[in-house]
Amino acid sequence: MRIRTLTLAGVALAVSAAIAYSATKPEPKAKGPVMSALNLPWPAKVQKKQPKFPPALSPEQEARTFHMPPGYQVELVAAEPLVVDPVFAEFDGNGRLWVVEMQGYAVGKPMVNMTEPVGDIAILEDTDGDGIFDKRTVFQDKLVLPRALKILDHNCALIGEPPNLVKSCDTNGDLVADTKEVIKDGFGRVGNIEHAANGLFWGMDNTINISEHNYNAVPKDGGGIEIVPNLVRGQWGITQNDAGLIFRDVNTDPLFVDYIPAKYFTRNPDVTRTRGLYENLVDQEKSAVWPVRPTLGVNRGYRPEVPRPDGSAYYYQGVSSPLLYRGDALPMELYGNALVVDSPTNLVHLLKVNTDAGGLITATDYWAKGEFLASTDERFRPVMMTPHWDGSILVVDMYRGVSQDEPIQTDYLKNYIMQHRLWEGIHNGRIWRIVYKGMKPARAKPAMIDETPAQLVAHLSDANGWWRDTAQQLLVQRNDKSVVPALNALATSAPDARTRTQAIWTLSGMNALDAQTVSHALDDASADVRLAGVRGAETFLAKGQMLDAVLKRAGDANAVVRHQVAASLGELPPAARLAPVVDLLRRHGDDAIAVDAAVSGLKGMEADALAQLIAQPGANADPVEMLAGAAGKSRNVAQVNQVIGFAVDEKQPAPLRLAMLNGVNTGLIGIDARRFGSNVAGGKAGGGIVDEFARARPQVKPLALPAEPVALIALTGGSGELATVAKTVVDDLTWPGKPVPPAPKNTRTPEEDKLFAVGRVAYETNCTGCHQAHGEGQAHTAAALAGSQIVNGRPDMALRVLLNGKDGKIGEMPPLGQSLSDNQLAGVLTYIRGSFGNTATPIHPALAKEFRQLYAFRKKPWTDTELQKQPR
Repeated sequence: MRIRTLTLAGVALAVSAAIAYSATKPEPKAKGPVMSALNLPWPAKVQKKQPKFPPALSPEQEARTFHMPPGYQVELVAAEPLVVDPVFAEFDGNGRLWVVEMQGYAVGKPMVNMTEPVGDIAILEDTDGDGIFDKRTVFQDKLVLPRALKILDHNCALIGEPPNLVKSCDTNGDLVADTKEVIKDGFGRVGNIEHAANGLFWGMDNTINISEHNYNAVPKDGGGIEIVPNLVRGQWGITQNDAGLIFRDVNTDPLFVDYIPAKYFTRNPDVTRTRGLYENLVDQEKSAVWPVRPTLGVNRGYRPEVPRPDGSAYYYQGVSSPLLYRGDALPMELYGNALVVDSPTNLVHLLKVNTDAGGLITATDYWAKGEFLASTDERFRPVMMTPHWDGSILVVDMYRGVSQDEPIQTDYLKNYIMQHRLWEGIHNGRIWRIVYKGMKPARAKPAMIDETPAQLVAHLSDANGWWRDTAQQLLVQRNDKSVVPALNALATSAPDARTRTQAIWTLSGMNALDAQTVSHALDDASADVRLAGVRGAETFLAKGQMLDAVLKRAGDANAVVRHQVAASLGELPPAARLAPVVDLLRRHGDDAIAVDAAVSGLKGMEADALAQLIAQPGANADPVEMLAGAAGKSRNVAQVNQVIGFAVDEKQPAPLRLAMLNGVNTGLIGIDARRFGSNVAGGKAGGGIVDEFARARPQVKPLALPAEPVALIALTGGSGELATVAKTVVDDLTWPGKPVPPAPKNTRTPEEDKLFAVGRVAYETNCTGCHQAHGEGQAHTAAALAGSQIVNGRPDMALRVLLNGKDGKIGEMPPLGQSLSDNQLAGVLTYIRGSFGNTATPIHPALAKEFRQLYAFRKKPWTDTELQKQPR
C-alpha cells in the first residue's frame, strides 16, 4: 500500500509540474510543423517486424508511422506536456480547445483506474495564429476519471465525472472554474470506463445526448439543465448528420442511427420492441479493417478467426467515437461520411454513408482495402475525433501501450501486455489535425462568444457544420427573441436546406416556433426540413391543432419523415389519438419502425387500439403482436383479458390469433419468448464469455387474473403452434384455484443427449479411475463430483479445470485438454453436470473451444481462489 501511494503521489506531482509549467508561459515550438509524410505507400503492407518492447516515440517519430490515402496528412497541433492523457476535445465559440484529460486511466503495472482526483479539463489556445496550440489553462482540476464534456455559454461546462454530472463555471473571466454544481447523480460508476455514461453531445433537437445511459440533459432558459429519461444505447461517442439524426457505435459495430429518438419510447415503457432506435447500419460480413501492423494485443487475440495470417485483425476490436464529417476544408468526398476510431488496432476507419431513395441509411467500407489513417506504432491510440472550426478534423491520440483497462482485460490480453511491457510509458498525449494537400488556407478564428445574436444568426448559413451547430447552441442559450424574425426568414427562405433545418431547430430551442413556419416546413422540398417540421408541429398537436397538415406527411416519400409522423401522433390529446394512430398502423403495418413508433404513443390504450385494428379485415400481424405485447407488458389485467379474448376468438384469422398470443407472452416475461429454445450453457462463442453462459427463460411472477381463463385453457388442449404458445401464456398466469405445477425436470434436447452419451464414454475412459463410477471420488485422491460446487457452478470453472488442471488440498488434478477434443470436453462436463444427482445445464462444444483458445498460454493449474474469479 505504501508503494502504491508513493507511485500515485509521484504521478500527481509529475502532472502538476507539467501543468504549472505550461500555464505560466507559452510552450516552445518545434522548427516548422510536425507532419506525417505525404504519399507513403497506400494501402500499406503490414509491417510484421515489431519491437518486443514497443518504445514510447516522440511526436516527430510517431508522425513517421502514419499511412493515409494520397493527398492526406496529419499535423501535430498539441503534445505532452501541453496535453496529457486526452480522451475528449471540443472547441468553444472562440476557437479554444477544451480537453478532457483522464490521467487516472489504467495506471502502472497493475493497470488500475485511479480513484484519486488527478484528472482535469484543460483549455488549449493558439496565441500566435499558426494553428498550433501553445498555451494551456486548467479550467477544472482534481477530477476523478472525467469522461465527458459539453461546453456551455458564459465559460461554463457540463462535465461527466462519475458518479455525477456536474456544471462548472468561470465567473471572473480567467478560464478557471470557481463554481461547481452537481446537476444529477448516477452518471456512471467510477471503476467502469467503457461501459458507463459518456457523450454529452448537443444534438440538433437541443437534447444533450448521453451514450450508454438512462438519462439525457436538456438546456433550459436561464442556464438551467433539465434531466429527461433515456434508453441505454451506444457505447462510446455520438455524432449527427445534417438532418439532426443521432449516430452511435458499440464495441464491434461502428455505426448505428436513431431514426426515432429515445424520448418517444421512454413515454411508453410497455413497448416490447424499439425499432428505429439504434438501427445498425453496417453489415459485419461486408466490413473489414486493415491495420498496418500485427494486432494480437487485443482481448480476443487468441481466437484463430481474429487475426489474418499476417497478424493484423480482420475486424474492429474496439471501435468508438463516430464522426460524420460536415466540414468544408477537406475534399467533399468526405462530406456526410463517417469516420470511426479503432484504438486497439491503431487506426481510423472511413465508412461511406449511403441514403436510398426512401431516405433509409446504410454504411459500407469506403475502400475495399485500406484505412483513412493507420499507424505502425502500437502506442498510437486514437480515442476520438472532433470537428475543427476551420473545416478540418482533429484526432485525439491518448498515446499509450494499454488501451484496455485491467477490469475488462481477458487473461490472454493481460499476459500479452506483461510480455511486451506495454504498461510502461504512460501520461503522454497528442492531438493531430487532418489536412489535405492544396486545401484552402484557414479562415479567421471565430469570436462567436463575443458576438451579438444577429451576428450569430448569420452563421447558420455557413457551409461548415461546426459554425452552424455552435451558433445554434449559443442562440438557444441566450434566447434573445429579437432575432426571431430573422430566424423565421431563414427557416422559410434560406437557399440551403441545412440552414432552413437548423433555423427551425433554433426557433424550437427558443420556444419561438410558430404555426406558419411549421406549416411551411411541412411542405418543404427537403426531407430534412420536413422532418424538423413534423417534430416542430408536436407543440400544436398537443393542443389538437395541425393534425391534417401532419397527416399529409404520413404518406411522405421519405421513410424517415413517415416514421416521425408515427411517433409524433402520440403527442395528440388521448381522446384524439387513437383513430389516426390505428389508421397509420393499418396503412404501414409492414413497416416495423413505423409500428413501434406508433405503439410508443399508445400507453394504456393498446388493447383498445388492437380492437379497432382487427375490426376491419386485412390487419398486418406485426402491429397486432406489438400492441398485444405492450398490453401484456403493462400487466394490466383488463388489457390482458381483452387481448386473450381476441386471441381465443375463432372468427379471427389464425395468424392474427398467434400474433396476439406471441405478443402477450413476450410482454408478460418482458423479452421475446421465442428466443428460448434450449438451455445450453455457452451458446455461440462470439461475444462476451461469462455473461452468455445460461440463456434460460426468465422467471417472472405470474399475472393474477380474477378468474380461470377457460377458453385459453381449452386452446392449450389442441395441437400446433397456437396450442403451444397458449400453454406458455397459461404458465405466466395464475388465478384462484390454479393447480401448482410440478417442479421442472432436468431435460435435454436430442443434441444434448448425444453430448451426454459422448461424455459418458469419455468419463468411463478418463475419469472413473479417480472419481469413481458414480462420482463419489476417493479420499486423499480425487474430489467427489456429486454435489460439487465447481461441477454445478459456472460452466467455466469445470472447463478450466479440465483444460489446465487444478491444485488443491487433495493434490493436483492433471489437465485433460491435450487428450480430449472440444466435443469430448463439452460431453464429459454435460455428463457429470447431469449425473450423480447433479442438475446443472449442459455445456456447448463452442464454449470448450473458446476457453481452450483463451487459456492456451497458461502452463500451470488453477487454484480454488482463481477459479472463484469470473474469467475475462
